[in-house]
Amino acid sequence: MRTDTLKLLLKACGRAFMTACINAALALGLMFLVEFAISGTWNPAPIYVYAGLLIWVVVFSGQIFRQYRLCQCDHAQH
Repeated sequence: MRTDTLKLLLKACGRAFMTACINAALALGLMFLVEFAISGTWNPAPIYVYAGLLIWVVVFSGQIFRQYRLCQCDHAQH
């Protein structure tokens, strides 16, 4: 694997990781807020953590391909 390709992959992986973390944290926070609004107590179910993890995996897997393509296009222009 060439060094340029590895750099592009690591750059895309970092961007996808950050995007997935931000989206999963926002979704998890929204789920906790809705649970608090409905029940009135701060006792979230553990299933919300699994849902947040699933959201992270889905967003990361979609973003890794998108970010890699964007990094390739950006690298080709320079």
